[in-house]
Amino acid sequence: MASVFTKIIDGIIPSYKIAEDDRFYAFLDINPLTVGHTLVIPKQETDYIFDLEEDLYADLHRFSHKIAQAIKKVTNCKRVGVAVIGFEVPHAHVHLIPMNHMAEMNFANPKLKLKPEEFEAIAEKIRQAL
Repeated sequence: MASVFTKIIDGIIPSYKIAEDDRFYAFLDINPLTVGHTLVIPKQETDYIFDLEEDLYADLHRFSHKIAQAIKKVTNCKRVGVAVIGFEVPHAHVHLIPMNHMAEMNFANPKLKLKPEEFEAIAEKIRQAL
């Protein structure tokens, strides 16, 4: 059975896409810790990030690097935090979280509730910064 992320890649579930190429897909987290919180995933459905083939793993981080630079530019944050948890969805993914304080990266924090137009506005700004 396809993961929720594979369904997003395939367009079955809508997303606020940031960027895509033949191997990776980046989109806004719909339960963000901060505005601009983005998920970057390989299109290859692999549950555990450290099970990715070494080149794909390295390229995932290269792709994430470009996205993180755009997020930082748009959100004017001090840092873009990187997290790999791996329990939420059985599909390898990287969280890119704009932050000004370390406490903003706590996944126990309440998630932001944004309107669709707010998601689309930040997604467009990040896309334009790429």
